[in-house]
Amino acid sequence: MRVLTGYIVREILKGSFVALLLLLTLFNLFTFSDELKDLGNGYGLKQIFYYLALTSPSVFYELVPASALLGSLFILGAMGNNRELIAMRAAGLSVFGIIRAVMLAGAVLVVISILIGEFVAPVTQQMAQMVRISSRNEQVIMNAKYGLWLREDKKFINVRQIVDNGNLADISIYELNDQQHLHQTMHADQAVYLGKQQWSLKNTKTSEISTQQMGISAQDNQLWKSSIAPDLLKIVVVKPNNLSIIDLFSYVNYLKKNHQKSHVFELAFWGRVVNPLVTLVMLLLSAPFVIGVKRGVSVGERMMIGVVIGMGFNIIDKIVGHIGLIYDLSPPLMAFIPSLTVLVLALLALKRVQD
Repeated sequence: MRVLTGYIVREILKGSFVALLLLLTLFNLFTFSDELKDLGNGYGLKQIFYYLALTSPSVFYELVPASALLGSLFILGAMGNNRELIAMRAAGLSVFGIIRAVMLAGAVLVVISILIGEFVAPVTQQMAQMVRISSRNEQVIMNAKYGLWLREDKKFINVRQIVDNGNLADISIYELNDQQHLHQTMHADQAVYLGKQQWSLKNTKTSEISTQQMGISAQDNQLWKSSIAPDLLKIVVVKPNNLSIIDLFSYVNYLKKNHQKSHVFELAFWGRVVNPLVTLVMLLLSAPFVIGVKRGVSVGERMMIGVVIGMGFNIIDKIVGHIGLIYDLSPPLMAFIPSLTVLVLALLALKRVQD
């Protein structure tokens, strides 16, 4: 039985990785087409291909469940059409044994996806955004431990907090003179974008520094002209897809501690938690469609079944997630409902097949 189990595991892994490679190529082609619209001004083909390479781990992580479903449908379907499954069952391998082999393959896929999704994708996704924006803008951006640093001509800007609407909070501006010496420092509690490269700084404190003296002044409101716009800052606003599960957990705690809305990030956190279950459920769901369907069903039909199931699940998952955000429902519940529903349907289908 170990030989048969190992054979099923290897074949499903092969099929899943082939499906993953095809889907990843397809998604990258669509992304490449979109990025060509922004070609120029320092953003060339080299930067686009680099951007695609850096975003691929994130896409890989998202495509694992769908690839597992398509790969298992193709492989198990081929085994059914070639009467291999009948031969295995005649040799003593039960339906439960086939399903166990499928789940073992799923466990391998889950481990690989977790390693890439938690340790590779968050880093490369942020690097991809930096490559894209730095190729199209002159500002130098660095996301550091002590907030966000930006450089504009002779000014260095440190932003400790970016509000969701693009406004800034706890902002410090350091300006150098022609001799590269610190000439002026300014701190503002808040910066509101007015449009046309203008910001309104609230509660500012300015320090003028020279070799002879230092002067300090304060203003309630001050106009600040800068080419830095909210569109530029959007890429460095913390996004759920750019964070690992540990970072999401920490950021959710930070938001709650500061009495800020955290539902979007909580939903992303529980989505990360449930992602391994989604992969296993997709594999489990493929078994009754193969074991319970008559032989002779074409590969195209099986692929169509997989595409419909995968797309249907993703659509329902998105709808449930948005409903949870709109009505302020429990993020863990909203994240688990789609997967648990499909799991129950898969178990019922398997029970019917065994009966």
